[in-house]
Amino acid sequence: MSLRSQLSELLAEILPSNPRESIKGTELIRLLRLRMNGDYSDASLRYHFSVMSCDPSSPIAKVEKGQGYYKRGAAMPALSGAQELVAMQQGRLDELGDNASVNHAMLRLGKFRAIVQKYAETRSNFTFEFRESLSTGAPLGNLWKFPEMVLIDWEHGEFDENGLELDPAHLALKQTLGLPPYRLSSVRMRVETSHDSFREDLFQTMSASLWANEGELYLAGSIQDESLGDQVRALASQLGIGVVSFGLSPNDLDDLPHPAQIENAMDRETEALMGRLRIEKISSPKPRTHCGWESLQALRHDHPEMNQLLAWLGGSLEHGKVKPFRSAR
Repeated sequence: MSLRSQLSELLAEILPSNPRESIKGTELIRLLRLRMNGDYSDASLRYHFSVMSCDPSSPIAKVEKGQGYYKRGAAMPALSGAQELVAMQQGRLDELGDNASVNHAMLRLGKFRAIVQKYAETRSNFTFEFRESLSTGAPLGNLWKFPEMVLIDWEHGEFDENGLELDPAHLALKQTLGLPPYRLSSVRMRVETSHDSFREDLFQTMSASLWANEGELYLAGSIQDESLGDQVRALASQLGIGVVSFGLSPNDLDDLPHPAQIENAMDRETEALMGRLRIEKISSPKPRTHCGWESLQALRHDHPEMNQLLAWLGGSLEHGKVKPFRSAR
């Protein structure tokens, strides 16, 4: 096994996810030598740290200011990310310019995704992200089948440090009434929308939510154009789609910490982050009592991520305990 292959495998296990717990190069080398094969010099290992930390596909990332390394968070799905960039630039992706500009735009998107995840947590919702289904090699049509994120509301239960303890009496009552034990909200995310892109944004949101209880479009920025706001509201109401803006301008996103820091924020930090949001509900979704079973069945054959979602939900019901998907895997 090559040195880079060894490092990719070991670093994913050794490095912490939280940038604040980053490991300095000297200590990281010591930890690696306890587990790796081959006699490599410190200089060679440091060189690989430097090169790999610049590669978005590698597991190692360097803290933005200061020293130390941490585990890179899951990359934004390339297919979905490119689509969002096109939407953000009103179909003119080439105007983003060089790779640095593209990376900057993708970083903004990553921060918004992390904010949405934290926002869901404050509402006691669990989240599931579709990533492989929206990766580079995925069919373009998947943008009309899979949302970026699903919010799961179990409605009743007691939270503890390990997750949500489900209420057996409430589950039994729902079963008696023929109601599902949870609600699934399909969420499409965009940094902003425009006169040129809002129709596609809303129709994609609707199409990707046919199997869920409801569909919502989350926008990072506010809609400043009154005419655009009226058109978005009217079409969203006709389609039964909810639209929510978070009041975060591109400059606001630039001021936010790294996505990994947002994901690992403590209670007080989360409260400060949520305090920066200016939530505006532009339209409300029209909820469905039951999920679209036929659409759900069809999608199970399109990509294993749908089966992962259903297995997680089913396992949570079986054990009477819901853990975040990342720790439930």
